[in-house]
Amino acid sequence: MPREVALTKIRHKIDETVRSYENFSQIDGRHPLQERVPFAYVSYQARRRKGGKVSFFNFPLAKEMGLIAPDHPHEMNDALNEKLLDTFALIIVNEYDLMHPRRVAKDEVKEHHYMATRYLQLQHADRRGLSSGDGRSIWNGCWNSGGRSWDISSCGTGATCLSPATSQQKTFFRSGDPNVSYGCGYSKLQEGLIDVLFSEILHRNNLKTERVLCVVEFPKNFAVTVRAGENLLRPSHFFLHLKQSRLDRLKPMVDYHIERQIQNQSWKTQPGVSPYRLFMKNMVQNFAHAAAQFEAEYIFCWMEWDGDNILADAGIIDYGSIRQFGLFFHGYRFDDHERWSTNLKQQRAKARYMIQTFAQMIAFLQTGRKKPIEKFARAPELAEFDRVFERSRQSFFLRRLGLTHDQAQLALQRYGRLVVNMMKAFSVLEHAKSSDSFHKVPDGENWHMLFSMRKLLRQLPELMLQSKPPLSGDKLLTLMASQVAKRDPLLASTRYQKLAELVQKQYSQLVDKVLESTDSNRETALQEIFKRAALINREDRVTGDAVCILAEQLTRQRRQLSSKQFHKLIEEIIRGQVLNPDFVPSAYIDTKRMEGVLEPLVRHAIKVVHSYREGL
Repeated sequence: MPREVALTKIRHKIDETVRSYENFSQIDGRHPLQERVPFAYVSYQARRRKGGKVSFFNFPLAKEMGLIAPDHPHEMNDALNEKLLDTFALIIVNEYDLMHPRRVAKDEVKEHHYMATRYLQLQHADRRGLSSGDGRSIWNGCWNSGGRSWDISSCGTGATCLSPATSQQKTFFRSGDPNVSYGCGYSKLQEGLIDVLFSEILHRNNLKTERVLCVVEFPKNFAVTVRAGENLLRPSHFFLHLKQSRLDRLKPMVDYHIERQIQNQSWKTQPGVSPYRLFMKNMVQNFAHAAAQFEAEYIFCWMEWDGDNILADAGIIDYGSIRQFGLFFHGYRFDDHERWSTNLKQQRAKARYMIQTFAQMIAFLQTGRKKPIEKFARAPELAEFDRVFERSRQSFFLRRLGLTHDQAQLALQRYGRLVVNMMKAFSVLEHAKSSDSFHKVPDGENWHMLFSMRKLLRQLPELMLQSKPPLSGDKLLTLMASQVAKRDPLLASTRYQKLAELVQKQYSQLVDKVLESTDSNRETALQEIFKRAALINREDRVTGDAVCILAEQLTRQRRQLSSKQFHKLIEEIIRGQVLNPDFVPSAYIDTKRMEGVLEPLVRHAIKVVHSYREGL
């Protein structure tokens, strides 16, 4: 082949690659909210932030969003790296910068303005959302592809006027000021990697969550974490207008949200159902379901009256306050300096109160009159919330037993009383605290739990499958004992022994009844239940502590690995935590065999997960 022809082909390939990344050029700060709800944000110019490097890019998510080609290799290249930096390596020009101007090249400043959205936050003393919202984040824009719209935002892009520090001290701060707590505007690389691991693990385990699209690293381990979701609005985006009694601002925000959910086909319209009734119906369903799921999965999500730490579809956001516990640590509370968080058992009440607030909000929209929140303490939506929560809680419980969806529905329809009675006995054991008391943990306080119920749920189907006689109460308690409670005197409790024997008996009765009601082969069905229960209740289940350690190690390891190796290592860690037997892998996930150099790193990650399996 002549040299000129070869060079022409190479140039053509390079030009084609560059053109394939032009979708990112449309993520330029513009967002429908800027026109639909112009009072819902603070507008900022942004400029290119120097010294950045793309540490992580979520290739499967980018393909799902239609940002890159479906056959793009899961490996960074110079053209993609530069395009991502141009799109996401940003820092805002904030109020401090305007007061202390410095020379900035015109080509560094982005053409369009970006928004820091306003929303209610309990960290702000006024409790009305007058000065609160995105304190270190901006919304990069809205991307539309394949009939779906995606919101994209970035954390760590500089200090906005909506941070708690600005509200408290009544002054503006330079982005990155190391002397400012809760308001420097930057985020750490380790935070971004925690978000990557946790969000993808929970996403594949069938929990609603925002996801990380990209992590851009800067010197001194700072980073910008780019997050994506089909709708990143939170309840707090509505509640601040409600608290301020601003009907003129509340209505366009709620109307926009309803239209967005319908356009994305997240909500289905129904004949005769008004948009606001549709809104309430989905809020009740989503928040009741999420509260039950968090309780079943031991997920700590600090839900509060402000509706800040959760998405409006009850999805998880902001992993700085999210944990997945190894045991039912209902004594754990996070110490946020000026206040203590809620605990696992209080999450239901907090979600319920948000539904009460939504009921107040919808009545305000329909009548134009804002009634006190107390007037909605007996709103019919709360009774519906209780019904959905209880039904969801029962379904999640049966799933933990290893039953399929159809088997669980059959059990609820025909043997509901047995299910309820078993859950009562099971719950007493699950909630049992050790004989010590509260103790300090790095970010709050906790109380050790006596039993690991997942151990029991792994054992029960195996006993039935192998036709072994029931275990005695003392043996069951020894089997279930948590690591820290091996010698706890409460393990000799007669009450707990009887409850453990009762749960074992009820489990056998329930499974026998379900299998008798189906035409499936008993041994084959038991094998399936055993496999499902073993996966769902697997001992090596990642906790918040483990994710923090893994992210810290990844921060160090990334320098010794190529981009391809680093992304593969993250994928292997995530894949090892998919404990959902019904998970169907995305066609975009890289399933190729990992390289030999990664095997010891993956084994070490598994050891970390195992070491912290009963932690916070």
